[in-house]
Amino acid sequence: MWAQGDFASWTTARGVIIHGRSDTTLNPGGVRIGTAEIYRVVEQLPQVVESCVFGQQWDNDVRIVLLVRLAPGVELNDALVVDIKQRIRVACTPRHVPALVVAVDDLPRTRSNKLVELALADAVNGRPVRNAEALANPECIERIVANPLLRR
Repeated sequence: MWAQGDFASWTTARGVIIHGRSDTTLNPGGVRIGTAEIYRVVEQLPQVVESCVFGQQWDNDVRIVLLVRLAPGVELNDALVVDIKQRIRVACTPRHVPALVVAVDDLPRTRSNKLVELALADAVNGRPVRNAEALANPECIERIVANPLLRR
């Protein structure tokens, strides 16, 4: 048996739906949370093209940060942030609700097109980014880290 590290499910047409990484966990307040649970909720919204969630060290704990790439013409306003958070709270738990939701123009990915949560977490938390040479668009990490909302 081989495991690729993604949550997946079979469809009735014998296809497979890849839901997201199963090996990345967040740990706010000492509670382990899988990122795929959050993705399943957020990416059902037509306003969200894709998202990436990671943990940021904050006030001697970890806060959940959700980055969203929005559909053309959609603006991340207070109403959309409230809707996203409420949907996560209802579908998951209050612990899953991100402390911060930030709109971005791009998300970092590998050359094979997989989103890289750990590289984001490293960069935002002031650690060196591991395997930076595997990134297809490392410049977007620099733009995300420079966002004033993510300053410690």
